[in-house]
Amino acid sequence: MALDAAATAEPPADNAQWGNVAADRLRSLIERVERLEEERKALGSDIKDIFSEAKSAGFDVKVIRQLIRIRKQEPAEVEEQETLLDVYRRALGM
Repeated sequence: MALDAAATAEPPADNAQWGNVAADRLRSLIERVERLEEERKALGSDIKDIFSEAKSAGFDVKVIRQLIRIRKQEPAEVEEQETLLDVYRRALGM
């Protein structure tokens, strides 16, 4: 019974501080993350729409995704991968 009373006890009237956590600061951080997650969701939807547009224009979405991945890499890394791919293709007679 004592646990039930403690669990439902109201926080102190001054709830700007609860324990050693600044409630306003915590709330602000959580709300910022929630806003960014909503923005991420909206951006994801926009990106999906762009890929749909590309597909309807006749582009291969899989290849576009690969090009985007390649453009994020350093030029030296891309060159190294292309060289290895060429070596492996020649080894397989392709």
